[in-house]
Amino acid sequence: MKRERSAAILAMPAAAIDARAAGLRHVHDDRPGLRRIPTKGGFRYTGADGKPVRDAATLARIRALAIPPAWRDVWICPTPNGHLQATGRDARGRKQYRYHTQWRSVRDGVKYERMLAFGQALPAIRRHVDAALALPGLPREKVLATVVHLLQATMMRIGNEEYARNNHSFGLTTLRNRHVRIDGSKVRFRFRGKSGVQHDVTVSDRRVARNIRRLRELPGQELFQYADDDGTLHSIGSGDVNDYLRAISGDDYTAKDFRTWHGSVLAAQALLEYGPAASAAEAKKNIVRAIEAVARKLGNTPAVCRKCYVHPVVIDAYLSGATLALPPATAPDALAPEEHALLTLLQNPATAAIVAK
Repeated sequence: MKRERSAAILAMPAAAIDARAAGLRHVHDDRPGLRRIPTKGGFRYTGADGKPVRDAATLARIRALAIPPAWRDVWICPTPNGHLQATGRDARGRKQYRYHTQWRSVRDGVKYERMLAFGQALPAIRRHVDAALALPGLPREKVLATVVHLLQATMMRIGNEEYARNNHSFGLTTLRNRHVRIDGSKVRFRFRGKSGVQHDVTVSDRRVARNIRRLRELPGQELFQYADDDGTLHSIGSGDVNDYLRAISGDDYTAKDFRTWHGSVLAAQALLEYGPAASAAEAKKNIVRAIEAVARKLGNTPAVCRKCYVHPVVIDAYLSGATLALPPATAPDALAPEEHALLTLLQNPATAAIVAK
């Protein structure tokens, strides 16, 4: 019985395992939950059975979530120990989330542990994206695939509408038409990002250029949107992108995982170029140089980059006198040689055979 229970846990999605680690239940908003109903003086809340919510503790929990009044189609977790506490659509139709505080703490702690599974899932994600990019017209899935493709190609932040509105700083999903220039197969993005960092990124991809050109022809200033069967335009937000990633990967990956993956790959590449260090002091100096190079690419400070976007295994391997051993350029599974090498390192961080000294 114990073995069966252990096997069942191993078969769970990573998000469900993380929820258990936080003492929470992994829930989804497609299950019955509490609803927020607008009234003349504010809002009232009902259970899945349609009856009013009167429990003082539940109402206090809902107030503590600080769900913006502009959200519509609000779903609220019926229990206080759900990892996902509320979802809704903002004024532009983007899906937004409110998570349990314990869930956020655990996810921040395990993000590096998820990198191995994410690297293994990347080939399937890329196959789905490539297939969607070839769809006719400009359906929602094709727009989402374009965003995910650009996440990989540019390493941009996904974007937050609140930052765009209040700080005039932008990310991928909040870009406006004015932030883009197209020249043949080249697409140039120029915009002010988080913390006032100026971004100037060019992508050379005929498919992406064609899609972006058609997206700019849609009414309005927002770059990423789509028209439904009735011709109504809908914005694409970070929540929509993360839902799409969950759907095509079968696990709870988000746009941020791409930045962590690419940050780790870039750091490993830089250290490979520097070669093995002659001393501990030189090794530390090279690590600082590598982190600074990654920070410039990602638009972060070196401190944030080291803490959040470079897997510790990459640093530890270099400090031990090792660098990645690149496989042949024909490495399988749609991974670049440096990605394949990082994946191998994450699978066996203590195995000397996977690194070249």
